[in-house]
Formats: sequence, structure tokens, C-alpha cells
Amino acid sequence: VEAVTLFEVVSMGKQAMQSVVVDWVEAYKQDRNVALLDLINFFIQCSGCQGMVTAEMFQSLYKKDVMRKMTETFDKDNEDYPLIRTGPYWKKFKANFCEFIAVLVQQCQCSILYDNYLMDTIISLLTGLADSMVRAFRHTSTLAAIKLLTAVVSVHLNLDVNKHNAQRLYEVEKKRLSGKRTSYRLDQLERKRKEYEHKLLEIQNMMNAIFKGTFLNQIGSWIKTYPDAFLNDSYLKYVGWMLYDKQAEVRLKCLLGLQGIYSRKELASRMDLFTNRFKDRIVSMPLDKDHEVAVQAMKLLMLMSQNCEDVLSAEDCEMLYQFVYTTHRPLAVAAGEFLYKRLLSHEGDKEVQPKGGGKFGASTDQLKRLIHFFLESELHNHVAYLVDSLWDWAGKFLKDWECMTTLLLKNAEEAGEALSDAQESALIEIILATVREAAEGHPPVGRGAAKKILSVKEKKIQLEDCTKITEHFIMVLPQLLAKYSTDAQKVANLLQIPQYYDLDVYSTGHLEKHLDALLREIKDIVAKHSDMSVLEASSRTYYILCREGIAIYSQVDFARTQMIDELMKQLNQLLDCFWQEEGGFCTDTGEISRMHSTLRRVAAFHNAHDLTKWNLYDKILRFLVFEMEHGSLPVLIILPALQCTYFSLLWQLAAVSENSPKETLFPLRRQLRHFSQICTCFLHHKEKDVREKAFMILCDWLLILSHLDSNNNEEAVGLLGYLPNIQLQEKLFSFIKEHVFMDGEEEKKDLTEEGKDETCKLDDLHKKRSLLAAYCKLIVYNVVEMTAAAEIYKYYVKTYSDFGDIIKETLSKTRYNNKIQSAKTLILCLQQLFQTHAESQDSSNGVDFSSPSFANIKELARRFSLTFGWDQVKSRESIAMIHKEGIEFAFQGATGVDGKCLPPNLSFLLIISEFSNKLLKPDKRLVYSYLQRYITEPRPCRGDEWQPLVWYRNSLLA
Repeated sequence: VEAVTLFEVVSMGKQAMQSVVVDWVEAYKQDRNVALLDLINFFIQCSGCQGMVTAEMFQSLYKKDVMRKMTETFDKDNEDYPLIRTGPYWKKFKANFCEFIAVLVQQCQCSILYDNYLMDTIISLLTGLADSMVRAFRHTSTLAAIKLLTAVVSVHLNLDVNKHNAQRLYEVEKKRLSGKRTSYRLDQLERKRKEYEHKLLEIQNMMNAIFKGTFLNQIGSWIKTYPDAFLNDSYLKYVGWMLYDKQAEVRLKCLLGLQGIYSRKELASRMDLFTNRFKDRIVSMPLDKDHEVAVQAMKLLMLMSQNCEDVLSAEDCEMLYQFVYTTHRPLAVAAGEFLYKRLLSHEGDKEVQPKGGGKFGASTDQLKRLIHFFLESELHNHVAYLVDSLWDWAGKFLKDWECMTTLLLKNAEEAGEALSDAQESALIEIILATVREAAEGHPPVGRGAAKKILSVKEKKIQLEDCTKITEHFIMVLPQLLAKYSTDAQKVANLLQIPQYYDLDVYSTGHLEKHLDALLREIKDIVAKHSDMSVLEASSRTYYILCREGIAIYSQVDFARTQMIDELMKQLNQLLDCFWQEEGGFCTDTGEISRMHSTLRRVAAFHNAHDLTKWNLYDKILRFLVFEMEHGSLPVLIILPALQCTYFSLLWQLAAVSENSPKETLFPLRRQLRHFSQICTCFLHHKEKDVREKAFMILCDWLLILSHLDSNNNEEAVGLLGYLPNIQLQEKLFSFIKEHVFMDGEEEKKDLTEEGKDETCKLDDLHKKRSLLAAYCKLIVYNVVEMTAAAEIYKYYVKTYSDFGDIIKETLSKTRYNNKIQSAKTLILCLQQLFQTHAESQDSSNGVDFSSPSFANIKELARRFSLTFGWDQVKSRESIAMIHKEGIEFAFQGATGVDGKCLPPNLSFLLIISEFSNKLLKPDKRLVYSYLQRYITEPRPCRGDEWQPLVWYRNSLLA
């Protein structure tokens, strides 16, 4: 096909661009109006517009009228246009488009560029397109303007060089001819110099017109290329203003441009006016809702702090440091660089050597700075985030475990080097976090996606770090445990380190004596403590060290068995004293305390080790049965007893196999039912802690039994005579409603009675979230009916800040399981809320859809609609089902519209109209047809009472 228009020539790309431009310039010289018309239509067609600017339009209409005509011919629903199309052809087209503009300016710079017609027309056209409501016009014109100005800047730069050369030659020639008459050569150089000045003025005007007409996101590169022209407030203010732009991409381009400027000290020193004017805005931008904008803002602030003296105040820095705790890892890492270089790094710091110097002088000082920052930030549960943020910048320093442990083991009298108790706790937390990061090789939970696949180099570093961790802590950990054996928090953290060991090092390095030392310390710690975090950490350490198939197995297994035997002997002795002959129990405070501690130890070890051979179930069950019958046991006995009984049953259930004798299964079935009944009974216990523990165990229990059922384990399925019936499902939700979704008065009363501070409130919220999550798992895994989720969804908007993420995830998971049933659950939720609202209204006046409660239902529907995302095809069936069910509900109680019977639920159509924008066009027609079945006579459907029908119908026709 022979190319005719400029657009066809460029898009086909068969000719060299130089040749294309030469031909066009030749055509322009012959008839500039015809050539310009071709160029105008080139930009219009590159935007994807099918319209054409005719000669009549070009000559008779104003620019804005031409733009209006083109906008009218543009298909607004079609968001596709050449510059965003994918594939090699369109990639080549975009390259040709950019190259054409650059070559055009280059080719015209010695002739028609300065004719006051060509560039005026092009700039006027691009400015008009940049103002268009059509994104394709804006995008195409902005890209064209960027390339145009970039090319013009190059011309300006060349002219400036030529002008300076001409000036220098003029000065030389003038001195040579001093005192003589003016020569032809001097006149020629003067004319040349003035010609360059005139052209520079022309080019400067073009640059100003392009810049002011279309915001140019390449300002940074121009300023770096030609700072004398651009590094002033008349240009920079536009960049500053665009930092407030609503479009994230605009803000991002501004930040990237500014990074290029502030990265060069000689340019940054000339930015004082801009810095003073816009610093506060930039400091606030790490809070930007767009992640990439936030990251680049932090990087820009890093450059500003390095190359601008005292630009950031202490308050600014303190605020920026806290971003190391954000969940978005790229932002946290950028903040980590800022923190490390501003606060922790000792490069160039003359005061880094602490008194006494020593082997770890500089590292010790860095550690103390880090510890101080961590304690001052008061976010002590997020040390893993802090370490991860610093890892890319301070990895070497964070892996200096020898320095860290040496600091911990120092004596207080050693020249004031020893740490305070709070500092020691913080350092131990930091050690554990650094060990975990090095051994696992990926960010902590909650920061980043799933575990990344390590490269060969990263894997090698990880293995080397694991070896270093093992070799160091095998010898040092027993000393640390001995020093802090009475401190529960420190010991619980230290005992987590062995899980990252390479256990073969014990035997290959002949370090069994250090293993003996570790086992002795753990046994001593178990005897001293009743804190569950310590006991569980001890139990887990035994479990890790006692892995079958490794050389140290027999040594650890012997120590573990010996320790458990002593523990069970102690329990039996306490049980003999605890229960009294007359049917009561020992009320001695000391005995109760010892029983409490022992039961907690048993529960902690039963979690990871099978203790069923000691017949624990019957021994511990007696506590629970007694409490059911008498209700007088201390809470600190009931809670570990519940946990022990639960673990005992789990171990028995785990032992069930296809080869298990039938006669052994019947007792287990009885135990399962009995325990489930106990937990259900405890849902109404007088003590809140017992109620919550029973609920959590019951939910986990039902989930495990359901999992066995789903795996088709026939023997296990025979045990499932106790899956939740309707009554139990109602009890479970009633518990959630009472303990999680309590109304404002009850919650206020609960907080007042217990006198809770902020920490207690957070702990209370965490418990509520755990309870809700446990119940929602039952819904997601079909343990309870999916329709039960309707009751949960009612609280989505009201409790969004506390539980919105859990409810939204439940909605997402149930939709994945069964999208139609999930859609029915959503509409059921809305119907129930609507009925409650209608019943609360005066029946004589109908449903008041201007009331706050109705507005809340409508808002909930809107939120539900948003959860379907933008993929209308994927959600097609679900959305259609919502409309179908909604229409049927709206017309319940009316066989047709005959002017006499107003459907009582008609206002419900306003609710489901929130889902109309999620319908595909063909589906809108189908839903509209379905709606028409319920309207036999359209004429009577008038008046305010019929407005919901009118609005809903309009939403389908929109």
C-alpha cells in the first residue's frame, strides 16, 4: 500500500526519518499551508482520532473550535490509542514518532524554524491538545512537546556556543584592529553575533511557550543540561506547583527531576529559594498514597540532606526516621538509608571511639546509637522491621554478632561499658531479628510478598551466615542464658536462636560439651519459669534439637525424656495433694500456684511432644468436669487445663490411621464429643478469659475435624459425629456479637470497668481480631454455612478501622470458593438490613430512604460493589445474581404494578443500583428486561413513591 499522508509514512516506517523530514520540508517550502495541514493531521491521527482537519477548518476556525470538532469525532469509550498499544509494531511506531520530531527540529534549525509560522502553529496545536479532556490527546501532545523542547534545547545550546565563539572572535578582531577603521571582517562578525542573539531570543520564546503550554516532566534533565537557562525560579516554581498535582505520575516525575538536580552539589547550592519554598511539601510526601511517589520523595530528602547544609530540622529527621517501620519495603529501605547515613554511620565522625577504644569501638558506638533509636521510637514489637529496613545499608554491621554478644556479657564495672536493663533487652531483640534475617534470607512477615527465590550468590551468602551464626552462638548462647536465666523476656528471645543453627556443626566440630551446657541451661530455665513464652520457646528448642537422623539426637532425646519424666512425676504428686476426699480441692494459695505453673509447663511441652503415654487426658479432664459441675476452680487452673486436654486429644487424633482397630476409635469418639460439649459450655463461663480460650479452642477443633473430613480419611470421618449443628452455629455467632461487635454502650462500659490504658486497649483489640478471624475461618472452610457471613458483613463499614481487613478477606475467600453463593450472601446481608430498617419505620409513610440508617445500607452496598474490582467479565455472574435477587426482593408482595399496589420493598432498588456500574452493557439490557417483567403498566409508575424504580431504571440505561 502506497503511503500518502505523513502519518502513514511515519507509521509504516519504511523510509529513513531523515528522508521523510527532508521531503516534508521541501513540501513546506512549496506550500506551507498544505504541508502544515498534513503535520496537524499527523498529530491528530497519532492520538487515535479518526477525524481529519480540513483546509477549510484550518483556515476559517479558531484553534479551540478545531479542538472541539476533533473531540466530537473522538470515540470517548475507546481508551485505546497508538502510544499505549503493545507489541513490536507499536513500539516501533512510538520510536518513529519521537524520532520524527527530533529530526524535524534538527533539519529546520538553519531555515524555517525561525519563520514565525511553523513553530507558532505546532506549539499552538500541542498546547490545545494538552488542554483537551481526552487523555489520548493529552498524552500524545505532551510526549510530542517533550521531544520538541528537548530538540529545541539542543539547538539553543549549540547557538549559545556559536554566539560565545563569535563574541570571542569579535573581541580578538577588534583588538587587532585597534585604532584603525572598521573592517569588513569586523562587521561580518558583528552581524553574525547579533544574528545568534536574535535566534537565541527566538528559541528562548519557543522554549517558554512550550514549557508554559504543556508541563514538561523532563525539566530535571534540561536543568542539568543547561542550568544557566533553567535553574531559576521562573521555571522551578512550576515543578514545585506540580508536587501538589492530583496525578501520581506527575508528582513522581517532578521528584525524579529534582533528584537529578539535588544529586549534584553545585546545582543543589543554587536551589535555596526553591528549597525554602517547597521543603515542607517534600518532607510530607513520604506519606503520599502512591507507594512509588513516597519512595522517591524519601530518596530526594536523602539527597537534600547530603548536599544542602542544615536543610532538614531535627523534627523533620525524627519524623522521617519512623518510616523504617512501614510495611511497604521499598519505602522502609529508603528510610533505612536515611537513618543509617544520618544517625548510625560513623564515617567521618571523630567521636565514634568510646572510652577505652577496644576491638569493637566503632561498632559498639553504632550499636548504642541503634539501641537508643529503637527505645526512643517506642515501637518495640517491630524490631524485625527496623532491622530489615537497615539490612541493605548496614548488613555488615548488623551481622557483627561477636560485638553484640561481647557487649551483653560485659561486667558493669568495665569502665561504664555495660548496658542498662532496657538496652540489654533491646539488643537481644536486635540480635534475634538479625539472626532471622540472615538465616531466612527474606523480609519479615507482613513486609513484601511471598518468599523470594534466592540467587546462587544470595544462597551462598545465606549458607555462610548460617555457619557463622551456628559457630558463634553454640559457644556463647549457654553463657547468655546463664546470665539472664531469671529474665523471662530475654530468655524467651534467646531461646529462639537455635532454630537457625546448622545442627551438624555440633558433631563435626566436636562441640558436644556446649550442647550439654545448653541443655542444662534450658532444664534450669523450665524449672524457674511459668511464663508461657519461655516455656513454649524451651519446648520448641528441644523439638528442634531432637530432630531424628542427626548425630546429636540420642543426646538431646535422653535429656528431654529425663526432663519430662521429672515434670510428670511432679504433676502426679501435685494431683495427689490437690483433690480432697470429700470431693473438693485444695485451696492453699501455694499449692494452687504450683499446680498452675506445672500445668503450664505440661501444656507447653505437650504442644510439641507427645505425652499421651502418661494418660494425661483423664488426669486433666477432671479439672474441666469439676468446673462444669461446681464452677469454683481458679481461672489460672482452668486455662492450662483446657490447653492440656486439647493437645492430648490432638495427639490421639493424629495417631488415627486406616489400620487403627475399631475398638480403639470408640473411646476417642466419646472423648471428642465430651470435650466439644465442655468447650461449648465454657462459652458461657463467668470469666471472660475462659470464654475466649474455649471459643478459640472450639473453632480450631472444628476446623481440624473438618480438614480431616475433606481429606477423606474414613477412620477420622467416623469420629465426626460432632460437627456444628444449627444451634452451635448460632451460639458461635452470638459469642462473636457479644465479645467482638458489642455496641457502643457495652464497649464503653467494658473499658470503664476495667480501667484500660492505651496498651490494654490494643491488647483487647488484638484479642477481638483473633476471635473474629477464628470464626471467619469456619466460614471460609465451610465448617459453618456461608450464609452466616451475612451477619458479619453487616459490620463491615461500622467497624472498618478495626476489622475491615478481616471481613474483606473473608468476602474474598468465600467468593473464590463459590462466587454465586457468595453473591447471594451479600444480597442476603443487604436484605436483612433493609428489613430491619423498614420495620423501624412508620408503616403508614413507607420506607424513608433519606434517613441515616438507609444511607448506611446504601454505603455498605457501595463498598460491596468496590470489592468486585474492575474486571467486569470475571464478576459477571455474581453481579447479575445480585441484581436478579435484588429485583425479586424489591417486588415481593406485588404481582404487578397496576397503580394500586406499591411493592413494600421498592426502595431496595436504590440499594442494588450501587452495583449497576459493574454490569457489562449486554447484561444491563438483560437486567432491564428482567425488571420489565415486574412492571405490567408503566404509566402509573409516577410520583415520589416510585422514584426508586425510576432511579434504578436510569442506572441500567446509563
